[in-house]
Amino acid sequence: MTAVNSNVRIALAGNPNAGKTTLFNALTGAHRKVGNYPGVTVEKLEGIVQRYNRRYRFIDLPGIYSLTAYSVDEVVARDFILDEKPDIIVDVMDSTNLERNLYLCLQFQELGIPVIGALNMTDEATAKGIHIDEQSLSASLGIPMVKTVGHKGIGMEPLLDRIDEVIDGIVANGVHTVNYGNEIEDKLEVLQKLIVEDAAFLKKYPPRWFAVKLLEKDADAFKHLEEHKNGAKIAAFAQESVVWISKHFGRDAEIVVSEQRYGYIRGAVRESIKIVKQPDFSLTERIDRVIMNGFLALPIFILVLWGIFQLTFAIGQYPADWLEVFFSFLSETLINALPDNLFRSLLVDGIIAGVGGVFSFVPLVIILFFFLSILEDVGYMARAAFATDKFLHAIGLHGQSVFPMMLGFGCSVPAILASRTLKNPRDRILTVLITPFMNCGAKLPVHILLAAALFPDNQANMVILIYTIGIVLSLLSAFILKRTVLKGDPTPFVMELPPYRAPTLRGVIWHVWEKFLFYLKKAGTIILAVSIGIWIIITFPRYEATDAERANFAAIFQAENLSEDEEALSQYVEVAEAQLAMEKTFAGRLGHFIEPVFRPLGFDWKLATASITGFAAKEMVVSTLGILYRVGAEEDEESEALRESIAGDPNMTPLVAFVFMLFTLIVPPCLAALGTIKVEIGGKWLVFEIFFLLLLGWILCAVTFQVGSILFMS
Repeated sequence: MTAVNSNVRIALAGNPNAGKTTLFNALTGAHRKVGNYPGVTVEKLEGIVQRYNRRYRFIDLPGIYSLTAYSVDEVVARDFILDEKPDIIVDVMDSTNLERNLYLCLQFQELGIPVIGALNMTDEATAKGIHIDEQSLSASLGIPMVKTVGHKGIGMEPLLDRIDEVIDGIVANGVHTVNYGNEIEDKLEVLQKLIVEDAAFLKKYPPRWFAVKLLEKDADAFKHLEEHKNGAKIAAFAQESVVWISKHFGRDAEIVVSEQRYGYIRGAVRESIKIVKQPDFSLTERIDRVIMNGFLALPIFILVLWGIFQLTFAIGQYPADWLEVFFSFLSETLINALPDNLFRSLLVDGIIAGVGGVFSFVPLVIILFFFLSILEDVGYMARAAFATDKFLHAIGLHGQSVFPMMLGFGCSVPAILASRTLKNPRDRILTVLITPFMNCGAKLPVHILLAAALFPDNQANMVILIYTIGIVLSLLSAFILKRTVLKGDPTPFVMELPPYRAPTLRGVIWHVWEKFLFYLKKAGTIILAVSIGIWIIITFPRYEATDAERANFAAIFQAENLSEDEEALSQYVEVAEAQLAMEKTFAGRLGHFIEPVFRPLGFDWKLATASITGFAAKEMVVSTLGILYRVGAEEDEESEALRESIAGDPNMTPLVAFVFMLFTLIVPPCLAALGTIKVEIGGKWLVFEIFFLLLLGWILCAVTFQVGSILFMS
């Protein structure tokens, strides 16, 4: 037995849509953490399973179809296996489409790392009349095979038993190789002899696997030959061999290698799989006849999104109101319990007004994430990609770009990361550049606040309008960029449509919980820090109006109102003093300094200041407005008072509110998203993106305000 508390590293790998992450969740439960793979920003899930005297560390690799790497995800998965060399690879396979999944399994076996096959979704295979003899298949391939149903937790214990047996050497799990025929084997033998001449290289790459990759014309493998002392010689022989094989067989060498693999797979499958009945016209096919109809697919997609937003506002308003009551109660409690000093002001006007103002919108964001997670788990997200593919191709986008764009409704950071599944570099750069137009969860509170304040009867429709404008701008930008700085034809869109599956409550809650934790972390760090910073610049330097200034305020009130009402006069002077004190602070001076730049957009110094703080995190726009508009506002109902203060501001007309919502939508995303853009596509494109969005946002908002002002005046 392995030593107590030994750390066994197990890579969970497999094709996309094989249920790999579901199996990962079933195995690890809540004992998982999120990180990044070394050197890249692809998200990595790790989970710990403590069993008997062993500690298993499961690593969930990105879904791939082959170890011939094209997309970034495929490179990450392959490099992790080659560089980190896990103790075991658990290949998660879709039992309803076993031939395609076994293609990757054979490649894993050639790496020389012990492999266990998890025949997942066996319940769906049985329903389709597919019976798999896992013992026979195990004997054919030389590796243990275990039937599993990830979403029901079936087969987890047998799978862990097989892992124990492989680690202890009870089950033989030797290197399995496909015989590619005498012609190819002769070439492989020569290549392997050349490869093993470099001991350092041999430690990194299995010689036979690497030789096969060279015959498959794997560009990444040829690049790694630079590390070999005889790399040039090996590359020359490999290229000669590829030419010879192509001429000998009359087709590309990569195809010849692929045919040999599939030939072996068909033999193994024929012995191990029996179709006991022909599947009837499946429910998935019946639904797809409507959902994927050439005329109905796009309208249905738009209707689904519209319905999600309507439900989000209808359901989310109740918990949002509860949070408003809670933060109002918290503010009142602190006001009554603490003396009127700077510390109380920091707590109430800084932290609660800032962080609390943002948290009031968290229920709406969570509900939106909930519905998007259901769409993804059901299998509709893949259909959405196909529904929009023809339209996207017309403007130069790839059909798979719809995934990052839809993820952008939640958060720009994972949306930008999702673009790495695109194989064409131009398509990937283009998708990253237009993704920030999607109205992310951080922008949503800004739009909800202004829509509620200035468009109370059409709140949901105004927010949907902003979402629609973002989509239209992204498509128009793609059309222009594809014909200017990113010329080139999009690659064909080939992708598997998974069957419809009922989402598991556990899976959906997990997705939502991850997003909530991300939001919570952001609120506890960036938003808290910036809220305190904003409080400082709106509080200092402190200023008290002079007697002459108070007299002037009173004179203005009497001239404008022709009233002797002492209470009204006192309130007017109090608000005017507070406004003057605000304008004397650092924030007031900054706002007035940059106001001329924003004046063509209709923004006063308050909106100008809020625009600047939004670059740190879009939620900070709400926090900034909450802090700035607390001057003279009632403090009993915090969010309601903020809406009333905004609506009562003579400078904040419906037109200005709409332009500000538009500006928040278009301008560069938060610092976290900008950092991700730099990592994913480089600093040059980051600079381009910042200038492009700033210029577009300013011009479009200025034109909207100026034209709108003329129309309203007329």
